[in-house]
Order: sequence, then structure tokens, then C-alpha cells
Amino acid sequence: MSRANASQRSDVRDAAPLFAALGDETRLHLVMRLAAGGPGSITRLSAHSKVSRQAISKHLTVLSDAGLVRSSRRGRERVWDLAPERLSDANEYLSRISRMWDQAIDRLRAFVEMDET
Repeated sequence: MSRANASQRSDVRDAAPLFAALGDETRLHLVMRLAAGGPGSITRLSAHSKVSRQAISKHLTVLSDAGLVRSSRRGRERVWDLAPERLSDANEYLSRISRMWDQAIDRLRAFVEMDET
């Protein structure tokens, strides 16, 4: 296996849990709430939600395992906040995929234009 293939497989193993965590509607909503409103307790994050506090807690654990959020204790409450580094990683993965698609389209365009002449 080439180094490029090994590196690509490592990237995919790193990215898969990240995108799996973001792929759930409730978890994506939690990330958006934390991005817009800053750190929050489970009580605040579950307010106005159809999802129970226990379910919110489980979703936050998945996001934490993926490195997207982190928690800290403030008194008796656990407060959750975004981990912006992992969001930057997600952005980089998506940018890389976008560049690959752009290159593929450029190759297709060159092939079609070459065939027309």
C-alpha cells in the first residue's frame, strides 16, 4: 500500500466519526445551538426541544467522542461548549473533497473539448 493510500485511509478513519456525529439531525441542531448561543447546560440545550434531557445527554456524549464538543463542571452543572478545532477539520475535509470534484470536472471538460476538435 502506498503512503498516499495509507494517509487517505487514516484521514477517512479520522473523519468518519466526525461526520457520523454531524449526520444526526438532533446532534447537528445541538452544534448549531452551541455555535449561536455559546456554552450551555443540558437544561438550557434541551429547553424548547422535543427531545428529553437524557437523550440530549447521550447526543452530547456522541459529539464529545467525535471531538466536536467538550464539557466542564460549573458548580453542580456540566456545561458544554464547541470544540472549534474539529469543525475546522470538517471544513478541511469538505474543502479537500470539493477540490477533488473540481479537478474531476476540469478533466472531464478537457476530455470533452479534446473530443470536439
